[in-house]
Amino acid sequence: MKSLPSGRTVETVSVRVVGRVQGVGFRAAAVRQAHLLGIAGWIRNGADSSVEAMLQGSVDQIDRMLSWLRVGPPAARVDGVEHRQEAGTRRFDHFERQ
Repeated sequence: MKSLPSGRTVETVSVRVVGRVQGVGFRAAAVRQAHLLGIAGWIRNGADSSVEAMLQGSVDQIDRMLSWLRVGPPAARVDGVEHRQEAGTRRFDHFERQ
């Protein structure tokens, strides 16, 4: 784990969101939410109609983003969110849609 400038620990979490999450503005809304929360990383469509993301931030930032991902934007229907801690990943400096 790395440290944020304020001394907080940087967590990195990989995420997979399943349900009606493609073609409903999910990634664009997630980018906006990540920017609001100060999350770094990326989000992309998965080959199996899921959405995949890599989130990097403080524990609080990650928890708040995961809470948002469990609901998503109004047009989405989230059936499940899987996430796991990642070790040894590179440091991201912004959040982007891939």
